[in-house]
Amino acid sequence: MESLLIFVNIALAVILVIIILLQRSEGGALGLGVSQDNFTSARSMGTFLTKFTSIVAALFIICSIAIVAISRDEFRETQSVLEKEKEEEENSNLPQIPQSK
Repeated sequence: MESLLIFVNIALAVILVIIILLQRSEGGALGLGVSQDNFTSARSMGTFLTKFTSIVAALFIICSIAIVAISRDEFRETQSVLEKEKEEEENSNLPQIPQSK
């Protein structure tokens, strides 16, 4: 399950980068978006890309939080190295029961 969520998260990240690069920039830097002479108006396409960006960003954040929650549950069951060492030390101080033959 976790590997599927990681794959989806990577795919959402790639889609998010592509969508952001397609948007028309205010400063003219990486504005790979639509030009004024295209069949759709720049305003309607900008509104669509803005809404689509916010949806993909929200899905990316939700997916990231789900990955953290799943991995946190897996690590909650394990103990740290110091706790394991402490338990072994406590168990070694107990008197040993002689084994019968």
